[in-house]
Amino acid sequence: MTDIDRPEPEILVEFLRRSYQTVDGLWFMKVEEVSGFDHALEIDRRVWAVVAKIQARKAREAIRAPGNTLNDLARCFALKLSADGHAFAAQMTPTAVRFAVTQCPWLDLLRKSDRQHLAQRISQTICPTEGQAWCAEFGGDYEFEMPSMACAGDDRCSLAFTRKNA
Repeated sequence: MTDIDRPEPEILVEFLRRSYQTVDGLWFMKVEEVSGFDHALEIDRRVWAVVAKIQARKAREAIRAPGNTLNDLARCFALKLSADGHAFAAQMTPTAVRFAVTQCPWLDLLRKSDRQHLAQRISQTICPTEGQAWCAEFGGDYEFEMPSMACAGDDRCSLAFTRKNA
């Protein structure tokens, strides 16, 4: 048997990211074929509510962030955005963290598949669902808002986690 070189970590990450994004889009389109767009979007919302919880928990483990501090939330959510392939910058204040997302791989995929006309409805449903799940996983002490969305024509997405009663 000959030795086979193992791929570099960057190649593995990209391979897994693309596989995960492909599965997400493919199952959505198959549900849409059978049950229509609205039903597929509702099922997608339910799935992402659970996936976001799992991602938050795994991010905590990966970077050893067991607390519910704003810094823990910011670091964990930055891991999620990085793992998905987003380009972003983060800004922390004592009561909030804001992410400016300048490139979204999900929007890129919708454009590539000529389905960008669905992007706004999808992002208005899925992104807040994910954000609210992350808030809940960090003790329910935060509120999530998305004042701008690239899927709605803005130049970037703005995502904010703000400490309640701050």
